[in-house]
Amino acid sequence: MDIALLLKALILGIVEGLTEFLPVSSTGHLILAGDLLHFNDDKGKVFEIVIQFGAILAVAWEYRVKIIRVIMGLRREREAQRFALNLTIAFMPLAVLGLLFHKTIKALLFQPIPVALAFIVGGFFILWAERRQHRVRIESIDELDVIDAFKLGLAQALALIPGTSRSGATIIGGLFFGLSRKAATEFSFFLAIPTLTAATFYLAYKERALFSADDFGMFSVGFVAAFISAFICVRWLLRYISNHDFVPFAWYRIAFGLAVIATWQLGWVDWSSP
Repeated sequence: MDIALLLKALILGIVEGLTEFLPVSSTGHLILAGDLLHFNDDKGKVFEIVIQFGAILAVAWEYRVKIIRVIMGLRREREAQRFALNLTIAFMPLAVLGLLFHKTIKALLFQPIPVALAFIVGGFFILWAERRQHRVRIESIDELDVIDAFKLGLAQALALIPGTSRSGATIIGGLFFGLSRKAATEFSFFLAIPTLTAATFYLAYKERALFSADDFGMFSVGFVAAFISAFICVRWLLRYISNHDFVPFAWYRIAFGLAVIATWQLGWVDWSSP
């Protein structure tokens, strides 16, 4: 068993879990971490599919009561039907645009330096969102209507640009659209379930030839690491937003992006160039 490979799996699993639901871009971090660890080959891409699914299961477990209640109430309860409809509508923009433009975006932007630039731009966007007057008209995700859901879906679609952050785009978009921080954050969690599940199964089918039983140990380590770290992160974020804003994440994004560009320019780290 390759201990070095398992260590890489552990590190990347933790990176995925800690960043998937924060407004800092899990894809961006995985591109950068994978490049630094020399784990951006075909095996690395398949590995990302596995650890992403671990993070999805973590948030599904955290909200299992709500999920089960919605599923059980789909036939009779209007609240459950409206919630399911809102998730479906919010899911569609990214799904459609992803199918149309994913190959082009991947070819042009899935590189460390474009990701670093997206980190910086996203950071300034969060600062702008937090410093404007925030008028809350929706306190709970159950108050959303289909128009709100569609607008949040359009916001999430910005995450097709690597380094933007799916959760960040949805949450900050929610703040612009009048959602409370709690409502915007929780809806981003729920929206992650169909979005990331669909992406995971699509990519798993597409790359099925690359899966190998020999990689079971590596997949298991990464999956468990992503599940545990994502579960901890989701619970922490829900506590954090009750008394704090997202400004620290904005400064983190800006500093992280600048550090990547600086180390590339100075030749300290051999980041792949676009």
